[in-house]
Formats: sequence, structure tokens, C-alpha cells
Amino acid sequence: MSTEENPAAAPRSLAEALRGRDDVSLAALLRSRPDLITPVPTDLTQLATRAGTRASVVRALERLDRFTLQTAQALAIASDPATYAELLGLMAGDDGDPAVSAALPHALGTLRAQALVWGGDDRLRLVRTARELLAPSPQHPSPTGLGPTVREAGAGISPGRVQEILATAGLPSTHDSVSALNAVAGLFDDPERMSALLDQAPSESVEVLERLVWGPPYGQVTADPAPRLRWLLDRGLLLPTAPGTVVLPREVALRLRAGRAHRTTEPVPPPVEAAAAHRPQMVDATAAGQAYTALATVEELLKDWHEGGPAVLRAGGLSVRDLKRTAVALDVPEPVAAFWVELAYAAGLLASDGEADERYAATPAYDEWREGPAGERWARLATAWLAATRTPGLVGERDAKDRTLSALGPGLDRSAAPEVRHRVLALLAGLPEGAAPDAGSLLARLRWERPPRADRTGGGAPSPYARRTPAQPAEGTRGVAARAGGSGAPGYPADGASGAGGEDDLRSRLARWTLAEAEMLGVTGRGALSSHGRALIGAPPAPRRADTRTEPRGPGDKLPVHHRQTPLPPALSPAEQATAAAAAARLLDPLLPEPLDHVLLQADLTAVAPGPLERPLADVLGVLADVESKGGATVYRFTPASVRRALDAGQSAADLHAFLAAHSRTPVPQPLAYLIDDVARRHGHLRVGAASSYVRCDDDAVLNEILADKRAAGLGLRRLAPTVLAARTDPAALLEGLRAMGFAPAAESAEGDVLIARADAYRTPPRTPPEPVPDGPPVPDDTLLAAAIRAVRAGDLAFTAPRKPVGGEAGATPGELPRTTAAETLAGLQAAVLTNDTLWIGYVNAEGGASQRVIAPIRVEGGFVTAYDHTADEVRTYPLHRITGVAELAE
Repeated sequence: MSTEENPAAAPRSLAEALRGRDDVSLAALLRSRPDLITPVPTDLTQLATRAGTRASVVRALERLDRFTLQTAQALAIASDPATYAELLGLMAGDDGDPAVSAALPHALGTLRAQALVWGGDDRLRLVRTARELLAPSPQHPSPTGLGPTVREAGAGISPGRVQEILATAGLPSTHDSVSALNAVAGLFDDPERMSALLDQAPSESVEVLERLVWGPPYGQVTADPAPRLRWLLDRGLLLPTAPGTVVLPREVALRLRAGRAHRTTEPVPPPVEAAAAHRPQMVDATAAGQAYTALATVEELLKDWHEGGPAVLRAGGLSVRDLKRTAVALDVPEPVAAFWVELAYAAGLLASDGEADERYAATPAYDEWREGPAGERWARLATAWLAATRTPGLVGERDAKDRTLSALGPGLDRSAAPEVRHRVLALLAGLPEGAAPDAGSLLARLRWERPPRADRTGGGAPSPYARRTPAQPAEGTRGVAARAGGSGAPGYPADGASGAGGEDDLRSRLARWTLAEAEMLGVTGRGALSSHGRALIGAPPAPRRADTRTEPRGPGDKLPVHHRQTPLPPALSPAEQATAAAAAARLLDPLLPEPLDHVLLQADLTAVAPGPLERPLADVLGVLADVESKGGATVYRFTPASVRRALDAGQSAADLHAFLAAHSRTPVPQPLAYLIDDVARRHGHLRVGAASSYVRCDDDAVLNEILADKRAAGLGLRRLAPTVLAARTDPAALLEGLRAMGFAPAAESAEGDVLIARADAYRTPPRTPPEPVPDGPPVPDDTLLAAAIRAVRAGDLAFTAPRKPVGGEAGATPGELPRTTAAETLAGLQAAVLTNDTLWIGYVNAEGGASQRVIAPIRVEGGFVTAYDHTADEVRTYPLHRITGVAELAE
């Protein structure tokens, strides 16, 4: 039997309760609250102290589900310590609720496991910091809507006024205010006497109580209250807390609530309902099509930035104009373009080049990614999306300093994004295969698992998820008026305050964005999780549907709810995620279309690709022609500019004819052959070099034509020889100017050779993908947990070992360093070596930090003592001059 169950060995503190736990329980605590292990505490006392700090308790409370949080809130307004029966009464009410009774042990076990509650069922104690955060006070009401007790609210009432309340309530007078308040509280706690008192109340007075009973419990009164208010004030059913302010005591509210701490308790999580169902094969096919589109979109984006993408803003990120241009190039809305840009960045395929004129471009990793199998390429994108903390849905909004948030810029990281994405996909995995979720039920489930701050802090704000309604105020100047709101608990801003409602709203928005992004990426198809999406998160096989229909029967029709849903998969470690990504790639590969090695040439100078093309074919065709339309089939159009682009890339006319003949299932149309020959005939007829630049041509009539053209005025041309013109502009500008005039010049080197202007891609230096912003310390692995628990156990054993001083001095208590002279220290250590005894020493390290240790000396020589350190559970060597003193352990 544990100490928490045995009254004879009941723990007196959280540290003692932790000492009664086994290693499995301690590991569960450190896994659920990883901040407690950073750094590793020296002993269980330090662990208990850290578990009670404000920051750690706030973090733990924020991660409780709704019912467990409601249990903690009920304990905060219960007696200290409370019994299990009292807690059950607050949660289930006087009439009892079987669902609450069944769920309460698990919720209480969760609070115990996370060291938020300790003690046996007869002495339940909420840690002090949690009680301070959740209990009502004059500054803020409880999240339950309850106010202070009679004793707390009546502490400032004059003794005479307290005796008047006793007399009016029909209670005997007492000799002091404390006993008088106890008598009033006893009256309110007695169901029969309380019922009799309320039966005498005027109906108007009962109406006032009903308006305050579910909170906020505070109201305002005038200097001359109405009779219905005076009746309540005279009997202590309303107590003054400040001039013009009254409060409904907690005992009265609980009696009016039939003992319930909460208006609505939610012991069971709301199920995720299926809004529609599809055949699994259709879901996988749709998701595979979206996955292929995702790969093509990312390739198109980075191909568009091959020669150096948009410039980086001074503050970082992509300008609004460049985002619009990218959206037009990808033929998608701007928010969708921001998603693809951020996805490529998160996957390490896109980065800034770091130059003085900084620009965005593809990274060297893009070339490696581009050559991999399609399934592996998609898995890399999907894995990066799952783990990314950057949130493209925020692009275009404003930050706290009223600055616009830009794509690829700072301020887009939200540490909750990976956890919300995983939870959304995990909930989808719990539905039958092919089932698309109802978005409302999905958001309700997420809110139950992580309640909004309005539910955690109270503040008088009604919870939209608990179906509460605001308290109705009474007449303002003539009676009582319920206060609107109230400040949140310390560390928990009230809903609507800065940093509170925004975070809760963000979680809902993240969930909605996850559903949309998963569909675009091909993780889901038609709203349902695909088989490769299920493998990506390591989910078990999907349950079969009980209902075999493929669509809802009508508008608003929903499929039956499956209460026995598949257990939700846990978050994966990096190694497990890599294995899951490989499995997802294997499932996706057979679903993707096979690349084609041919196109269909048409007489209108277009080519139709009836499906995805093999990479060499797509690369060459992308240079030779312009994409006119995309979809199930891609249409390319041949133009003089596109053909010249291919010739500039080093292709000859014969090469182009051979390429088209080899890859077309239809004969090469005559107009296309004529176009290629005509452009090739004029290509390279003019040569451009550097004078600053020059133009040379064997036909001086062509040069005369150029000089006579008014469009050449800006080029600064002059004749150097019958066949040579010099220009003030650089060769690149000269090339563009002559091409704009209708000529087809070719660049040449200083040796007179034609320069092949291949479309070689510009790449950034090697870049690593952006690191996600962690949402607190990482969850420790089993190896770290085992080592930490071993160190904590050893340190605690040494810290709690009974000690006695050397030489008969006054005893020292744990935490005080022993103090002995250098001679006594040396003699004590040498004697311990001979007798194999264990000693307690004080030690000061090189940084001046003092600590106490329990050691078993092995040898003393050369100014050092070598000993087995029970505190660290290893052999260590200590300089004698850093030991403050030694003491023996008690028998």
C-alpha cells in the first residue's frame, strides 16, 4: 500500500509524496512535465519545489483537458485538505451524476500523476500555486463563478453587524465575530435550515440570488438598498465586500446550485462526427492527385526562381508585390502562394543567398530532392509541414507592433502549430476509413482537450463551450447589478485581454488551416485521411464503417457517430517519423501517375502533354515552349521567343527537329518546322561582345538598318568598322535591345566563339531548413529519464540521510554544510578510508557554488580524496581545500 493510501504513513508534503512513488510513476511525471527535468534536480525536494513554481504549474494547467481542469478548479474551492467525497459532491452535485462518478478517478489520477494534487483520498491537497491561480479572491472570481466563503467575505464586517446578521437569521448571539461567522456558515451548510430560510425569502429576493448564483458573484448596491436586497443583506445571504459592492457567499451559491461547482461538467470528450463518407479508393486517388499537384507546384515555384528569386526585404521576408507575382505565376490565390513558399522554405528547398543584394533562390538540396522518387519527395514535404512552426495563414496580418507579417519573414512562428496539426490528423485517423469529419465537432473536441483560457480563468466570462449563459443583471441604481467580467487570474489573462483570446482563437484557426493545407498537400482526399496520410502519422489501420452509404442522405445529414473510435496515435520520435515517412512514400508511389515520354504536336504551334512528363522531356520542352494552360493535360505553345531561347541554350535546329520527331506521337506540323528553321536562320547572324559592348556582322546593310532605327538611340551605337558597331551599354542590355527591335543576335566570347547561354540555375550556398520554435522543453527519451531518476534518487538518498557532527558539536540539520578545521577534515577522511565508513561533506566548486554530498572515501593522497559519491552515484575525486568539513552519518 502506498503512503498516499495508508493514513498512518500519509505524506506531509509534496516531496514526501514523491518519495513514495516508484520509478515508473516518476518517469511519467517527468515525461508529462519535461520542464521539471531541465536541468536535472539534485533530489526529490528540489523536484517538488520546482513542480510548485508558478511557471511550471501554469504550463501544466494549460495542458489539462476540460474535465481534469474542472476537477482542479473544484479542488481549489474545496476544503484544504479535502476528501474524495467532498470533491465528488462538488463535481456531481447532490443528486449525483454517474458519468462524473465514473470519470472522476481518472481525472484525479491525472492530477496526482502530474504532481498537481497529492495526498490520499481522505486528505487531497492541490499544490499551493495551483490553488492561488484557481481559487476565488476579491481581485478575481473563480473559474467556477463562485465567490469567497462566509469567513473570507465577512472578515471586514464590523462585529456589531455580524451579531445583527445572527439575530435576523434566528441564530443565537456569540461572544466574537469568528464564532458568529462560523455559525452563519453552518446555517448555510445545513440543507434543511437553508431550505427553510429560502422558503421565507420574497420572490424578488430569490430572483436576485438566481442572477448571481452562476457568477459573477459580485454586485453593486446603492446606499439605500431596495427591500428585496435589504432582506438578503440582513440575513447574510449577500455580504458587503467594499462600499457599494456585495458578494454572494460560496456556501449560499453551492446550496442554490445543488452542490455543483460547475454549471455543466463534461466528463466525456465530445466525439468527432463524420459529415460524409467516401470509398477509401476514391479518397486515396484524390489525395494522390493533390500530392502530385503539390510536387509540380513546388517545382514550378523554384523553377521560376532559378536565376535568383525576389529580393529579401530589409526587415526580412517577401514583399507584397513579389508575393502577388508568385501567385500569378503559380495561378493560385495569394494565401495559397504563401503556403507553397513557406512549405519549400520549411523543407530546406528555398532560402536566401546571403549576398549583399540578398535574394531568394533554390538551395543545393533542391537538386537532390528533384531527382528522387516522387513518393520520397512528397514525404519530405509532408514531414516538413507536420513539424514546422511557421504559420503561412498569418501572412498579411499585423503583429503587436502593427507591422505586416510577410511570407518568409519574421514573426510567423507559432509553437502550437505542430501539436495542433498532429492532433487534427490523429482525430481524423480515429474515424472510419473514408470518413470526412464535421469541422464543428472536430473543433469542439480540440477545445475539450485544450480548453480556451476563458474556461481556465473564469473572470466572469461565460464559456461558449459549456453552454453557459451570462448572468442577468438586476436594476442598476435600485438594486444589484452583476459585474461584467473581472480580471483574470494571475498568469491567466481573461478572454479578450491581450494574449489570451488571441491564442485560443489561433488554435481554432490552426485547426482550420490544417484541414485546408492537408487537402492541398494530399494528406487528405475529399476531407478524409488517406492511407498514406495515416501512415505518415503512424496511425493504426482505420476502423471499418458500420454505415456503407457513400454520401449523406441530404443537406445537414451526418453519418452515425462511432463511439468506439480507434485509439489516437502518440507523437512520433524523429526516428519513428522517418520510418513513417518511408512507409507513406511506399503507399503513395503506386497511386501517382506514371511519367510519359511523349507529347502530341498540333498544327496551331501547340503541344499537348496528356499527363506528367519524364523529367528530361519536361526540361527540354519547358525551354523550347511556353506553358499555356495546366490541368489534367498541359498545353505548351511554341513562339519565336521560345525557340530562340532553346537555340540560346545550345540547341541547333537539327537537334530541335530530331527531339520533336522522337517525342511526338503525331507528325511534326509544317508550321512548327518552318518556325524553327526561320528563327535558326537568323539566330547568331549578329554577334554581341564587350567594348563596353559591340555588334559585328558580315552584312553591313544590317548594321546600317540598326543605326537608322530610332529604337537604337538608347543603345549608344557608333560604327567602328564597316562590319562592327560599338555601344555604351553592357552586352546583356545590348542583346535585349536588339531582340526588342526584332533581331536575333548571339553573344560571343573574347575569342569570337558563340557563348551558349544555358539556363543554369542559380543556387544559394548550402542551407539547413529552419528550426521549429519549440513549445517548451522537449519530452525526454527513456535513456535520459532513467539516468535522471537514478541521479535524483541518489541525491535524495544522500540528502535525507540522518547526520551527526564530528567531535560532538551541535547537530546540523539537512541543508547546512558541515564545518570542520582542515586537520579534522583530513583525519575524518583518513579514518573513513580505514573503516570503510560513509561521510557527509560540504563542498564548494570552482564557481563558488556550495553543495553537500555523501561519500565513501577510497583513498586520500596528494591533496585529493577519491570517493564513491552517493549523491552522484559514481566515483569522483575532490580537492581537500574545497571541502568545508566532514560529519558522520547517524546510525
